[in-house]
Order: sequence, then structure tokens, then C-alpha cells
Amino acid sequence: MRTMRLSPVSDPAADLAEIAGLELNYDPSTTGGKGWHHDRLRHTLAVEDPGDPEPGGPWEIACALTHDYEFADRHIMSALFHADVPLKGRDMLLEGRFVVLRFPMGVRVDTVVDETRRRADGAEERVWGWSYQTLGRHLERGRLVYEVVKNTTTGRVEFVITGVSSRASIPNPVIALGFLVFGRFTQRRFYRAVAAKLEERVRDVLEGAPRPTPAPVGPGDIVRAPSA
Repeated sequence: MRTMRLSPVSDPAADLAEIAGLELNYDPSTTGGKGWHHDRLRHTLAVEDPGDPEPGGPWEIACALTHDYEFADRHIMSALFHADVPLKGRDMLLEGRFVVLRFPMGVRVDTVVDETRRRADGAEERVWGWSYQTLGRHLERGRLVYEVVKNTTTGRVEFVITGVSSRASIPNPVIALGFLVFGRFTQRRFYRAVAAKLEERVRDVLEGAPRPTPAPVGPGDIVRAPSA
């Protein structure tokens, strides 16, 4: 798997097999040091009645879309992965886009969250989500957490993104310079875009549209998300 492509991934099975052999490209114990960015975005998706999540309601729809990576804006980022493997431990080939360039980046899902939390103000939140860590040859280092959160007192359903990241070592000087100039801008744009896209897709499903699911790209169970 090369650091940069000028065309879409042509052999997803081979690239996913290569990702399976990669290790993390950072030491998680160092993320509090200099040069690390800590980000958090909360975006309201919808409002349900107070209490437990409604069957077929915004929280459940958002969880399903988040599970399948169907919240991404495919003009910025898409993902290839094996649909039949458990979410925890899933290897994903993310393909970032910037103008005509394509950047394949491997990540691995390290945690799945499914719990009820109590906030400092006493409010109870129902939370489902997952996180991934970056692997070797990724342009960044770090961990990103996606969570769908319902405040059971107010009924507010939110998408919460929490990230810690730093620029990885990039051998290509042109790509390194471009990432230095545009990396943080693109990263923040991605956060805003996926939150808005998830809100849009939740609304569409609530209005009767079929829930989008990842598209098979073969062979076997390999899929691409978000679907077109």
C-alpha cells in the first residue's frame, strides 16, 4: 500500500490484507505531549421524547449509520472494510481526498462503547459508539472516537467526535508540506462535514428514505462506505 494514490484503490482485498499486518504508528502514552491536538465536537442530530431511546428513532438510526461508516462525506473520506467481521478489531482502509489526490490510510477499531453514563450535572446519557487508532503509513497519528449520545432527560440526540492527533512522519516532502499547510483545516472540515452528513441521513430515514448501507465492491464481504 503506497502513501499516496492518484486514483481510487484498485485492489481492496490486497490492501486490506496488508493493513492487517500493520501495527500502531504511535505510542498512546505520549498523546498528552507537545505537538498533539485534542478535539471535541458535539452536534445535535434530533430530539426524541425523554427516556430510553425510541425504537426506530433518531438514536437507533444514527447508531446503525455510525456502525456502517455511513456518516462520512465521500468527497472527503470513504472507507473499505470487511462487512462480516466484528466491529471491534475491524481493519479499515480510509481513502482521504484532496483535490485530485487520494491518500490511503489504515486504521483499526479498538473499542466499542455501549453504556449509560451519568454526567457531572446529574443528567443520564445513553451512549453507543466506537473508536479507531491509526496504523503504519497513515498521514496522522492518534485515535478518533465517534459516539451517538442521547440525554434521557431532555431527549436531545447528539453526535460526539473526540480526537487526539498529531502529524505522522511523511517521507515525501511535497506531501509533508501540503499536510503541514492544509492538514488541520482539512481535519476540522472533516469533523463538521461528517456531523452534518449524519444529521442529514438520520432526517432522510425518518422521512421514509431507505437507510443507506455500504456498497459491495468484492471480492467476498468487502464493502465501501459511505454508499453513493
